[in-house]
Amino acid sequence: MYQRVGAQAFKKDLTNIRLLCKKIANPERTFRSIHIAGTNGKGSTTHFTASILKTAGLKVGIYSSPHYLDFRERIKIGNEFISKKEVLDFVNDQMENILEIQPSFFEITVAMAFHHFAKNEVDIAVIEVGLGGRLDSTNVITPLLSVITNISLDHQSMLGNTLKKIAREKAGIIKSRVPVLIGERQKEVAEVFKKKAEKKSTKLRFAKNLIKQEEYTKLLSLYPAPYQKKNINTAINIIELLKTAFPDIQPKQIYNGIKNVHKNV
Repeated sequence: MYQRVGAQAFKKDLTNIRLLCKKIANPERTFRSIHIAGTNGKGSTTHFTASILKTAGLKVGIYSSPHYLDFRERIKIGNEFISKKEVLDFVNDQMENILEIQPSFFEITVAMAFHHFAKNEVDIAVIEVGLGGRLDSTNVITPLLSVITNISLDHQSMLGNTLKKIAREKAGIIKSRVPVLIGERQKEVAEVFKKKAEKKSTKLRFAKNLIKQEEYTKLLSLYPAPYQKKNINTAINIIELLKTAFPDIQPKQIYNGIKNVHKNV
């Protein structure tokens, strides 16, 4: 839709998704989550993180977009897509609400994902932002951790034509007292994130280099693209910041989660 109709597809607020979630008893409040935004790498970071959590024995919901071959790729628990029946049942059950609220395709899909994760009682969901951050349909959750991978020029007609303007939109996922991790320190936009975190009274951290250890050398050979090193490092930083919530995750599980990302998620 964004490619087809441009900026008018971008919602001016979160009213519709909030109304739709309210109609289905606010499922987004029933499970823990991680929220991942950014220009590049957010999909890979989402899946590396989810794979590690699954390897640690957790039931992990994953919301990502776009899909490539099958709409159901957007909504998974581990490596299991939401079933065709569940997609149809949700749309049919919510038809009255859909006609009343007139939500977008994206808003319906996000509500469907939250409903699926709540119904299946996931231990945690890793939620990838669709576009931007501040006005994205996913931005109704209150996660354990907010993550922004990096910033570059993208969707300028909707997000702004400078790195700082785009960073401000991505920074819209930063919430009061929810820690935030920035995957890549970029001097052009670092101050934008610092100021937003300060305003929200929350802790901000730029990702440390946690992938320099010798045990990850072999692992990186599986993902030779330079950008994947950044994504893997961000995922490891995420897991480190989740130690309070999930203290039993072991280094071997982090390694195996990254190694087996395709099989796991």
